[in-house]
Amino acid sequence: MEKKSETMPPEVKATAPQAAAAFVARAMADENRLRIILSLAEGKKPVSKIVEELGISQPLASHHLKELKRALLVEVERSGPFIYYELADPRVATILTDLSRLAADLLANRTTF
Repeated sequence: MEKKSETMPPEVKATAPQAAAAFVARAMADENRLRIILSLAEGKKPVSKIVEELGISQPLASHHLKELKRALLVEVERSGPFIYYELADPRVATILTDLSRLAADLLANRTTF
């Protein structure tokens, strides 16, 4: 089946690049969403597989997937009764990996909060 093409919400599309980046960053500002992104970096998956891998409830996974979809970070594919999710762009996982490394470096070098 073909994926539906979505566009950035109008309130973000018409703003500065920094606002668009902040919109995406807010969508990633949740540990469960980050875990979902890392799970989807391995490939397309149904919600049931994400729930099983991450040990979270189906409603919680669906909520976070909805937010990731709204931020254009994941795409949805329907195949019969099943709904599959995948990363909209592999760079999302790369950015997350880089951000994790940066955070680890910063925390390793901190002396105070």
